[in-house]
Amino acid sequence: MRNGQPLLGETVIFTGTPKSQDVFKRVEQYGGVPVSLPLIQVAEVLESTDELRLNACPTYDWLIFTSQSAVAAFGAKLARHNFSAASIASKIAAVGTRTAEALEKLGFTVDFIPTVFSADVFVKEFKPTELAIRRVLFLRGSIAGATIKEELPFEVDEWTVYATERVYDSIGSLVNLLQNSKQLSVLFASPSAVNVFAEEVVPQVGWDGYTIAAIGHVTEQALVERGAPVHVRPDTYTLMDLVEKLAGRKEG
Repeated sequence: MRNGQPLLGETVIFTGTPKSQDVFKRVEQYGGVPVSLPLIQVAEVLESTDELRLNACPTYDWLIFTSQSAVAAFGAKLARHNFSAASIASKIAAVGTRTAEALEKLGFTVDFIPTVFSADVFVKEFKPTELAIRRVLFLRGSIAGATIKEELPFEVDEWTVYATERVYDSIGSLVNLLQNSKQLSVLFASPSAVNVFAEEVVPQVGWDGYTIAAIGHVTEQALVERGAPVHVRPDTYTLMDLVEKLAGRKEG
């Protein structure tokens, strides 16, 4: 096990923007070198109707959050307009334990988390027992898919609270590392990052010569569709579990 350091000498590239330093520290504990080279970034969407939308939140039976980014943007709106979790009695659904933790920090109680942290599993498992459920609100990003809107058997309103944009500043550094490093892993946490990488980096370096890790089956599918091999995918879809799975592969 290389003295308890399965990632010794490994450069581990994160193509998203982790919400905490925990995953970087874990890579370092395993002997690796974490490098953040985000290919996407998110920013809160500000609208003149934000306060009205916040006032309407308690009229929904459920609020649905599928990412920490949505929670962060929603939390910023709550603070800006002097709202609190106590003023919103709606039940809360969260895709992922990290998303749930972020909501709890805002003062919400999370009532439902799917067994697999993805929208396609969420719509299959989300079956509220309320007989008179009227409608739900999906707090979404600008490029979120239509799965929740189209596949839940309820009236689903959507509120785009953050936007996802491509980042090109990291391309040169990524290409340089991939061309010159012998032990390197690239971690993908979203199809969006996969698309930027495939279009901007792969034409220069290809898909071979490094370890490719995907946070979940949706991101894995995006990689496969782009012609990439996927070497690592955890059973639980968090960045920490992705790092742990990568370490397990390198240990072997």
